[in-house]
Amino acid sequence: MTRLSPAGSRPLAIEAQGLVKRFDGILAVDGVDIAVPEGAIYGILGPNGAGKTTTLRMLLGIIDPDEGVRRIFGKDRPHEVAKLIGYLPEERGLYPAMKCDEAIAFMGALRGLPLDEGRARGRELLERHGLGHAIDRQIRQLSKGMAQTVQLLGTLVHRPRLVVFDEPFSGLDAINQGKLEVTIRELARDGVTVIFSTHVIHHAERLCDEVAIIAAGKVPYAGSVDAARDRIPAQVRLETRASEGAWRAALPDDARHDRRGDESHFWHFPVPETGIEAMLKQLIDGHAGILLLSIERAGLHDAFVEIAGEAAARALKQDAAAGESR
Repeated sequence: MTRLSPAGSRPLAIEAQGLVKRFDGILAVDGVDIAVPEGAIYGILGPNGAGKTTTLRMLLGIIDPDEGVRRIFGKDRPHEVAKLIGYLPEERGLYPAMKCDEAIAFMGALRGLPLDEGRARGRELLERHGLGHAIDRQIRQLSKGMAQTVQLLGTLVHRPRLVVFDEPFSGLDAINQGKLEVTIRELARDGVTVIFSTHVIHHAERLCDEVAIIAAGKVPYAGSVDAARDRIPAQVRLETRASEGAWRAALPDDARHDRRGDESHFWHFPVPETGIEAMLKQLIDGHAGILLLSIERAGLHDAFVEIAGEAAARALKQDAAAGESR
């Protein structure tokens, strides 16, 4: 039976309940629950070593969980729907002597696509993605970015209904990261479900409908990006000319104050429960000299810190910095 998403609006492409995995007695994944609606862009966000890859491999049936169940398109055995899935692992690998169109056709054949059809689709995809000039080149003759694009196209050539990317942005320059984001959005527009793991928050924030935040093998949060951000109150950002005066009584006691030279002062604090209208009047009447006043919604990074903790957020930041330096 096809189950619906928690909101009840869309059937689930992926459902996992209580996934547990140990390696040599060490707990790598500890009771993961995930529900991915069909047609969604879903991110698994966490630092390296948090359990992202192990979770994806259990979902796909590459490894079996020690406990728990997972379903893809309602099937308990992922291999029964393997032809509907495209999977790009974190470890990239193509046969270096293969030509580009042959490599794509080969990957499609692993999912049941006839080789001749795979070659034709591979050429079409290479042309569409600006690699028409490389159709007859061997993989060993390509740049790293071009080779990664060929492997991506091989993941998509059989036109899957579900695409799973493990750290797809790793090792890509900014231009190719942007191209991949466009591809992911196009897949979703075509009704394809996309799930990807990442340790880079801005990719998840820009692309995802929903995320699972994973840290130390657990998922403390799974749901919409908006709901994650809404766990933290919106912040007021205020810039004033004056630094003192009766108007200061309108600001919360815990307002953060940053001085910028002699001309302006910045204040940061949560939006008061009573709103900002009364506070704004006191600021004006007290001649605070308002230069700027804005209400800023919390970002996904702030939500990650709130949900997963400072240690996980630091590890995430270090992973992202290490990825950019490669």
